[in-house]
Amino acid sequence: MFETLDRKLRNHERIAGAYIFGGLPIMTEAMAQCGFDVLWIDMEHTAIGVERLCDNLIAAKAGGTPAWVRIPWNDPVRAKPVLDMGVDGMIFPYVCTAEEARLAVRSCSYPPEGIRGYGPLRALNYGGITQMEYVTETFRNCHRVIQIEHIDAVKNLREIAQVEGVDAFIVGPNDLSGSVGRIGEVQHPELIELYREIAKVMKEFDKPFGVATGPNEQFLSLWRDLGATIFFAGNDVGFVHDGAMAVRGLYNKILSE
Repeated sequence: MFETLDRKLRNHERIAGAYIFGGLPIMTEAMAQCGFDVLWIDMEHTAIGVERLCDNLIAAKAGGTPAWVRIPWNDPVRAKPVLDMGVDGMIFPYVCTAEEARLAVRSCSYPPEGIRGYGPLRALNYGGITQMEYVTETFRNCHRVIQIEHIDAVKNLREIAQVEGVDAFIVGPNDLSGSVGRIGEVQHPELIELYREIAKVMKEFDKPFGVATGPNEQFLSLWRDLGATIFFAGNDVGFVHDGAMAVRGLYNKILSE
């Protein structure tokens, strides 16, 4: 699972993902069987805590799909227990400077390169991996993903892009639009110019990048044309809602005749 995703990321192949917002393991397992390249389990804007997160990681693995986890903030304390659960990737939100990007990378690494404390359990395969094997090699099987979602991040992007150890960048259009006083206007010409600037820098430094958005064909196509290779759109709660509304509509049609 991780190996395929890692190959696609390194080779700039297109990656199609979806979000986990509800945090019910049975739904996550079902989502993991739908053919997405990766699932984004969100802890920033949901009620998913560390205990429920572990159950969802197990469910994603059972369904056969890697899982990246967005923690609530770029904080080593918040990152530590998530890393010890053996995630396939860590998403750090709202990174605006190169120093903040370095903190994210260091949070994922053991000394002397990083500041991560030792204490894995699930990540250690419950003892199936030796301590030395894990701390020297296996722990690296975790993508470190930075979110670009503020105008300050765009201004500092060349410095951020040169930080060693960042595997990918994902743009958050909603927060980016808010940071320039256009919250929700993600397709405004001013925002599109910022997207073009981001894409230019990403290509200059040969960095995989993408977008976290909704299932809007026009917007996703815009990012594809900009050269993005990582796409996240659609979530478990939304899929349930849309499916329920479709059945409700069917009832309205056949039972009113």
